[in-house]
Amino acid sequence: MNWNKLIEDFENYLRLEKSLSENSIKAYVTDIHKLEQYCSLFEKDILPLNVSIENIKSFIQWINEIGLCTRSQARIISAIKAFYCYIEIEGLIETNPANLIESPKLGKYLPTVLTIEEIDKIIDTIDLSKPLGHRNKAIIEVLYSCGLRVSELINLRISNLYLNENFIKVTGKGNKERLIPIGGKAIKEIGFYYDSFRKHIKPATGHTDFLFLNARGKQLTRVMIFTIIKGLTEKSGINKNVSPHTFRHSFATHLIEGGADLRAVQEMLGHESIITTEIYTHLNREYLRETIIQHHPRS
Repeated sequence: MNWNKLIEDFENYLRLEKSLSENSIKAYVTDIHKLEQYCSLFEKDILPLNVSIENIKSFIQWINEIGLCTRSQARIISAIKAFYCYIEIEGLIETNPANLIESPKLGKYLPTVLTIEEIDKIIDTIDLSKPLGHRNKAIIEVLYSCGLRVSELINLRISNLYLNENFIKVTGKGNKERLIPIGGKAIKEIGFYYDSFRKHIKPATGHTDFLFLNARGKQLTRVMIFTIIKGLTEKSGINKNVSPHTFRHSFATHLIEGGADLRAVQEMLGHESIITTEIYTHLNREYLRETIIQHHPRS
């Protein structure tokens, strides 16, 4: 069986049986294509069912030599393991060549976090006299108030806003729905955006229920959200690598620093495992360590 056919079947398996999001499926497929390209270049066009553990080890050495970071390497190895696990389930191979492959050890990753003052500074750079000003301000406020992923933000629907009850409903990874509390500031900015822009624009066909639209009445893209935030950050003069996810990190960190329960934060972020959420306790401990060093007389 050739690569294209097997990858297509694997993609359908991830979508239909594993119910992964389209972004996750795309990432898996892209990483398997990297292995395919390597086999085409260096392993004499070996077919996927003939790949050995030695071939995979050579591939991992290759992606290490070309400079991929350990986090990217770990993600690719995870995709390969899932791919060959699927092939094994289908009974196409007797021995799984990826079983004994180990992922590189990852150091603790502390994400970029904005202070409350920096978030206010970014928001203050928005020109509210322009037609899309209130939309962009509402986007920032919702990202920070609710800790949304960018995919959850662009897919946020008007029918899933329960603003009188101070909740919104989002669809996260694996098409899992969850209710998230939304703060008064974000609710107010959604109202300003709706009154100043949203209700005056004719949505494109199929885009009527999406909350955030562009000037042509279409749903915003992930790239557009990144572009908006990058522009505002540069304009504010903040020298940090800020992305939509930075507001999610800041949301979680500020909650935990303020004493919020870790389980509650896990629920709001939509993390399946509490271990994922615990990264924010490391951020909190780092903050405490710096405070002690700076202020304790014995430090």
